[in-house]
Amino acid sequence: MPVASPLTPKSVLRHRPLFSHETTHIRPTVARASRPSHPPQRTRTQETVPPFVCIRKAAVPSKKLHLSSALAPLVSGMLVALLAVLLGQALLSWCTTTWDDLHYGRPRTCQTDAFVGHEPAQTPSHFIVLNLHGHIEILEFPGGDPTRSKVYRGPQIGGTGADLVPVTIQFVPSQRPQYPDMLVVFQGTHLRFRNVNGGFQLANP
Repeated sequence: MPVASPLTPKSVLRHRPLFSHETTHIRPTVARASRPSHPPQRTRTQETVPPFVCIRKAAVPSKKLHLSSALAPLVSGMLVALLAVLLGQALLSWCTTTWDDLHYGRPRTCQTDAFVGHEPAQTPSHFIVLNLHGHIEILEFPGGDPTRSKVYRGPQIGGTGADLVPVTIQFVPSQRPQYPDMLVVFQGTHLRFRNVNGGFQLANP
């Protein structure tokens, strides 16, 4: 009987399976009975807790203010101050006009008595100062006698509300003590009338 030589190539030898499973047929994969066919139901604890929780961070105020936000209080304050000034001016004007109405009437009238050297007796002369539509008129009754009345015309008052400007007169010493000069006052202006020739003449016409 011939004996295989130790030099016999491996291809001559028959294949012998090393493991027993190589000789068995491959069985189809069957799902295990322990694996559930339906997904597990959620418990009460799992149902109450949402799967995702979105946490929104609190908005942090920016240190840099917008220009409009910074100017809004300033503009509002300026408007309130302007409104207060306008209301104050209107109130002051109303109070001043009411005060002048009580004291000087309409048209504005001022009366006074004074000795100016034109009196034939011991009765002082009577003066009436009128603001007729912004024009100054001064009436003199020497010694209180209307038959000897004299009229002196003053300047025209300009501006809005000129007819509501009160006009007053004062008598100031002159070079002749018995003949004082007449000073017409209105809106901070002083007009001097010289006492000459038994009447008054505007010093600087």
